Order: sequence, then structure tokens, then C-alpha cells
Amino acid sequence: MQKYLSVLLIFVSLNLSAQIGKRATAVRSADQQALGQNQLNNKNQSNTKNGDSNDDKKGIVKDSVAPIADYKIISFRNDTISVDTTLSLKKYYAMNYLRKDEFGLLPFANEGQTYNVLNYGGQKNNVLPSMGFTAKQFNYLQVEDINYYAAPTPYTDLFYRSVSKQGQILDAFVTLNTSKNLNFFLGYKGMRSLGKYINQLSSTGNFKLGASYISDNKRYFLRTHLVAQDIMNQENGGITDLANFESSEAPFDKRDQLNVYFRDVETMLKGKRLFVNHQYQLNSSRSNGILLTHEFIYEDKFFNYSQPNANAGGIVGEPLRFGDYFKSDIDNKTRYFQLNNKVGAAYQSELLGRFEFFTEFLKYNYSYRSIAVIDDKLIPNRLDKNITLLGGKYTYHKNQWKGTLLVSNSLGNDDTSNIEADLRYHWNSRVQIDFGFQKLNKNPDLNYQLYQSDYVNYNWYNEFKNEKITQFTASATTPWLNISAKYEIINDKIYFSNTATALDDYGMPKQLFVKPTQYEGTINYLSLQANKDLRLGKWGLDNTILYQKADQSSNVLNVPEIVLRSTLYYTDAFFDKALKFQTGVTVNYFSSYYGNDYNPLIGDFYVQDQRKIGNYPVIDYFINLKVRTARIYLKAEHFNSSMTGYNFYSAPNYPYRDFMIRFGLVWNFFT
Repeated sequence: MQKYLSVLLIFVSLNLSAQIGKRATAVRSADQQALGQNQLNNKNQSNTKNGDSNDDKKGIVKDSVAPIADYKIISFRNDTISVDTTLSLKKYYAMNYLRKDEFGLLPFANEGQTYNVLNYGGQKNNVLPSMGFTAKQFNYLQVEDINYYAAPTPYTDLFYRSVSKQGQILDAFVTLNTSKNLNFFLGYKGMRSLGKYINQLSSTGNFKLGASYISDNKRYFLRTHLVAQDIMNQENGGITDLANFESSEAPFDKRDQLNVYFRDVETMLKGKRLFVNHQYQLNSSRSNGILLTHEFIYEDKFFNYSQPNANAGGIVGEPLRFGDYFKSDIDNKTRYFQLNNKVGAAYQSELLGRFEFFTEFLKYNYSYRSIAVIDDKLIPNRLDKNITLLGGKYTYHKNQWKGTLLVSNSLGNDDTSNIEADLRYHWNSRVQIDFGFQKLNKNPDLNYQLYQSDYVNYNWYNEFKNEKITQFTASATTPWLNISAKYEIINDKIYFSNTATALDDYGMPKQLFVKPTQYEGTINYLSLQANKDLRLGKWGLDNTILYQKADQSSNVLNVPEIVLRSTLYYTDAFFDKALKFQTGVTVNYFSSYYGNDYNPLIGDFYVQDQRKIGNYPVIDYFINLKVRTARIYLKAEHFNSSMTGYNFYSAPNYPYRDFMIRFGLVWNFFT
């Protein structure tokens, strides 16, 4: 990653030096323009309600050389917004390692570790099987996570945030248009944090380079990106004595005094990807015509678990956490490669909409170095497959209505199929209603099917039935209330479970023999989420509440019934409105439930029903400031940790974060 960071720093330095000595130019307000583009998504956080100055309302800002409305961010699905430099709760909620709202995700103690999922309905159902190891991929940029840009002048975004101990998060990004039709972007996010517990260091890097192009006659269109990522974690397996943590009496108030299961384990997820998406219109008419489309993905990555001494750490006199091994120097490496080609043709009509037909070819190779024989059962060293999908998509967009229908089905014996339908109605600029439906039949992720390890109990080869998911969604965005609902019917769900039965003094398993299991029954899942930001003068109360329920005969899909976030805040402006100010208190809470536990050996969570977590409040106090296009964030995180008792966990053996002071900065440059 050092070579990528060096290139980025040179590029950013050239960009920043270009603005030295440049005279500030009065233009339309950055805040007002950005908010105008984001009114539906952030309707309750207008400039006037966040203390923006009268100059901003009049359209004056001193740090840009073009209207901020012209700086566009374009998602993978072609949703377009303008750069937003406002001081708002939306920006405050995204001031974290992932740089997005973490509602429904429960972070572990150190930055760069994994997250326990509280909101099951927030997860996306993928049509094609993935590599797996999902607990390691929250910060792994997928194809849909990469945005594209249009910028009249170079635009830079710098992000900094402090971490738990000895390190920092730095995210530097720059984009520019060399011409009206050609845009380039370059970014690197690096993070290092030692953590407060033994063997908890995290070090990650995400490099991205991309471009977008549209020809002068609008007939050819291209988007492409290259990413290289590595996510390294030291893994301690959680603490061994929960009573010492829950008392937190000296010396155990110093977290590095708590014993952990592993002192030398390290995991690494590393990958690179090339993505190309382009299309060409055969005729010259912009509103009607025939198009040829092509999408190409090449991705190569691996997950590695290393443990130089399987006998180190743990509890003296107790059996090894993962059981017997073939050799004490554990080194498990899972390799994955995929090549995806999607070719199609489309006909678009201003009157009828867009009709598209495509063929998608997926070739993957998931492998280990050698075969294994366990209890006379052969464990192969690879899964090597070609999947071909045929499908069609219809899109209609007229006035306030927008709808899509997608149907795809595999050839051969894979029995993969997907039906998706979405309908959106814009009543006006402030009211939007959405409906969605999906019926999915998919192959299991590959780590459920095959895994090899130097630990005896972690070798398997399975031929599971396909998972079947039927999903209904609805949402409404209004000035009075934001509400969404999801109902999901899941058949043949595959999950990890622990087959070891011996329990310790806390009712937790002494050993982890985690294996994939298929649930033969049906799970009915329902979630309802509502959000409302109440305002009275300069005061505000932002509330988000999630209710969810899973109807099942066994504890397979475990979720907290209630997840709540409430923020009481005050906004103002000082020094002739030059300094925007926001301060308040945020309370996060989720009800008690059998939270999934984390297993670093497989890089994933497993289902357990021995110990509940939750039913504790996390209270943060924050101060947010804005000067021109720089936003400064100060937070006293979980300041109630010593007041409400040390019973806070992210997973049964993994404590949540103690009280700490955070500092963050986001600075945008328009040169």
C-alpha cells in the first residue's frame, strides 16, 4: 500500500498547491446548493436549521470557484447528488471508520475490527455466491461502493479521525475533469490502531483509482475503476474471564491486564479488482435508440489466518479453543478469483422506457494448496465453476414515476434465479414513496461449501441446497416522518453454529467447533423503522427507532427487537455567522438478545444461544464546528461507561468500547 499512498500524496499536494494565492471568488452557497440536491435524503437538515449564515442563504461562499451544484457525485446505480459541505447530523453520523451512518451496526472495541449486525434487514441479498468471510468485509469496497464524479474544477476531500490508541484514520481523495467529458479520481484511506486489549492491532488500506467518460455526441459512455485493499487484524478471540471485565477493579480497569484466548493470531484479507462498464448507442438519437452494453469484473483476493503457536494463550488447564491440530504452526490461506463478463443490448424509447437483455458469465476459482482426508472423507482443494445467467431488465421513468423490473435465470444445474421489482413515486420534492419486491434462489457462499485448516475440526466439504428468499419492502420519505418496512421469507438458510457442548462458569462454550449448518424450516422476518427530526428554534431532537421480529422454530436468525438512537442537539452561529456550531447528546440502545459470536479462524460470525448481549445505553456528547468548508468534530464517546456498569459487549466474549475522546476533521477544497 505504500506505493499507492505515495502517488496519492503527490497528487493531493499538487492539487492543494494550485490553490495557494488563488483569490476567493463569490459564488452561490456551497451549503444551499448541496442541500438542494439532497433535500429528499436529508430533508430535515436544512441550512437555516443548522445555523447557516445569511451569506450562505444569499449564495456566497469564499472557498469555491464554481457553483457547488456543479460538483456531482454519481453512484453505481446512477443516483446523482451534489457535494455537501453543510454541518448536519447526517455528516456527524458518518464521522467514523466506515464513513457512513452506522445505525444498525455494532462496532467492536478497536477501529478496523468487525461489526455485529443489529439490523438484519439492512443487508443486501446477492444473486451470485461470494467468497464469504463476511465479518472481514465491512470495510472492503465492493463494486457498488465506488462512486463516480463530475467536477468543473479539482475537488479534494480530506478526512482525519483519532483512534483508540497509537494510530489514526486518514482518508484523502481528489477528483478532476481534464475536460467536460472526462473525469479522473484517486483516493486512499489508511488506518492503524493499536487498541486497548492484548493482540488487537488493526491496520487497513483502501486504494482506488477510476475514471468516467462520455463522448461529445453522448453515444459512448464509460466507467472504470481499480481498487487494491488490505485488511489486517491481530485477533485475540475475546477475553477469557468476564467477571474481571465486569468488575473493572484494578488492575483490570487497564484493559491490557485482561487475559485473552490468543496472543499471536493474525488475519489478513487482501484483494485487487478491475471494473469496466461501458455502453454504445448505435443511432444518433439521444432519446430513442439501440445500445450495446458490456460490464467486466476481474477480482483476485485471499483470506489468511496465521497462528505461530496453537498452544499459546488461552486458559491454563483448559482444552485448546479450536481443538486438535495437525501442526502447531497454523497457516490457513483461502484464495479466490473471479472473472465476470456481462454483455447485453438495450432499446430505449422516450415513450415506452428502456428494454435490456443480457447474458452474464461468471467464472470463479476458490482454492487451497492441497487436498485433505479427514475421517476417511475427502476434502477437495478447490471449487471451480462457470455460471451463465440470462436475463432482462425493463426501466420506465415518466414524470413522477420510476419503475424497474429485472428477471434473470441460470443455465444448467445451478438453479440460480432472481426477480426484482422496484417502483418509486415522487409526489413532490419533499415526498417520495418506494415499493420493492425480490424473489431469489441462490447458491451458498463458498466458505460454507468448502474450508480447509490446520485445525482438525475446521475442514469440511458440503453440498447444500440453494437458499430461497422472498422479500417485500416499502418506504415513505415525508416532512412529517420517514418510515420503512421489510418482510422477508427465508427458506433453507445456511449459517455457522458451534457443535462443542462443554460450557464454562459463564455458560459459554469452552471450545469452538464451528461448522456450517442448513436450517430446514422457514424463517419469517419483519422490520419496521421510523425516523423523525423534531425542531423548536435552535433545538432539535432526532429519533430513529427500529423494530424487528423473526418467527422461527429454532434460534437461527437472532436479532434485537428494539434498536434506538436519539440525539438532542443545539445549533447556532457566531462571529458574524462565520463559525457554525452544533452540540448535543446521542443515546444508542438495543434490547437484549442472543447476539452472534465472532470466530476469527473462519472470519465470520456464528449463531449462539448461551449468552445474551445488549440492554445497555451508550451516551455520547459531541461538539461540531464548521469554518467555511472545514468541519471539526469532538466527541466524548460512551462517557457513561463507568456509570451504568461494565456489562457492555459487542459479542459474548468481546467488550464494547470504553469511554474515550475522539477528534475528527473533514476539509473540502475547490481549486
